[in-house]
Amino acid sequence: MLRHLTLALLLTTPLLAETKPNLIFILCDDLAQGDLGCYGQKLIQTPHLDRMAAEGTLFPQLYSGTTVCAPSRTSLMTGLHTGHSPIRANREVQPEGQKPLPEGTVTVAQILKTAGYATAATGKWGMGMFDTPGSPLKSGFDHFYGYNCQRHAHSYFPAYLWNNDQRIDLPAKTYAQELIQQDTETWVRAHAKSPFFLYYAITLPHGKFEIDDLGQYADKPWTDLQKTYAAMVSRLDSDIGRLLALLKELKIDDNTLILFSGDNGASFAPDSEVGKLFNQDRNGTLRGYKRSLYEGGLRQAGIARWPGKVPAGRTSEEPWAFWDFLPTAAELAGATLPAGFKPDGLSVTSLLTGGPAPKRDTFYWELHEGTSLQALRFDTHWKAVKNGPNTPIELYNLATDPAEQHNLAPENPTLVQKAETLMSASRTPYPDWPLIEKPKGKAKAKAKPKK
Repeated sequence: MLRHLTLALLLTTPLLAETKPNLIFILCDDLAQGDLGCYGQKLIQTPHLDRMAAEGTLFPQLYSGTTVCAPSRTSLMTGLHTGHSPIRANREVQPEGQKPLPEGTVTVAQILKTAGYATAATGKWGMGMFDTPGSPLKSGFDHFYGYNCQRHAHSYFPAYLWNNDQRIDLPAKTYAQELIQQDTETWVRAHAKSPFFLYYAITLPHGKFEIDDLGQYADKPWTDLQKTYAAMVSRLDSDIGRLLALLKELKIDDNTLILFSGDNGASFAPDSEVGKLFNQDRNGTLRGYKRSLYEGGLRQAGIARWPGKVPAGRTSEEPWAFWDFLPTAAELAGATLPAGFKPDGLSVTSLLTGGPAPKRDTFYWELHEGTSLQALRFDTHWKAVKNGPNTPIELYNLATDPAEQHNLAPENPTLVQKAETLMSASRTPYPDWPLIEKPKGKAKAKAKPKK
């Protein structure tokens, strides 16, 4: 098989180099499944993503790495779930940046570079500033453009962006997403004749909620926040449409696999100003949102498109997760994993191209923002949620109760014990991420957007 060939052979055989697919992972920020027309949205217009879905496959049970930005993205980049990942929460570093990936972290970009791929990350990084080992330029990426720091990325009209490790000051009232889109298109155009990996981490529609043009929503009888949010989602859609058009123009469309997802669940509660209007859950049923480990916080609006390879017009309810991307990309590129490195993920190449899903025992998540949270999917359809180390496990049957409304733990003590054992086995203790219970009497912070 291609993945067993040596690096020298991979780089010196023109035929093989031509058959390697370009890989694009588009990761948007805080998008809910129900924000897209192809997932049931009626009020927000997303024609380009809807067409992408019609030309590819929907994956409603694509799971994020966890339910906030940095650890979810770390899982995507490293192939490790949050029981083994070096980053398991958002941790700010002043004056700019987040807790960095540690020295020696293996990333998908590094692996793809060994197979002859050009690599770029554009949009938002959030896994280490440029003077740390977590810098994108030290994590396998040839090029970076956008926001390094998540906190900086809250502004859509920032004072500056980063071009590689060089700060670029911007004129007042510059909408950053337009510059990020232009840089992304420029980079793709420059690398169209060789295999490339683009990690396009678009900040839309994360708050704070700002848009340069309300467009078709300006005269809607909605609140300003509702109009702005809808326009942000449609701007996300139109920019992806521009990228799809560019791939066709460059005649590399048929040799490019595009994967699309959000990084975690919506930032809006279902009964919030935005949630009530747009009914953001899939069919309005999934429980939870950002910062919870229920399905509404974890399931993404997954789309895969690769003409002639990924079946068109299909919906697959097979579950897979962010940590599957690294081994999938390695298989598609014919890359060999580093000696001693074992990702938690499994290749889903077969699933993406219409075949069976890989066999696995569990999916595992944890989060450390206040009280430590854990969740486990096991035995195909059982889901266990533990909202604190001293909190009893809740148990749900996702086959009959995807909304997680009926806790079946009391009548299933054997399954609860199994879940407890699997949760313990799924995590490696790490000094930075102890399982802690927030002191009683302090209300848990809610993920409410600023108007």
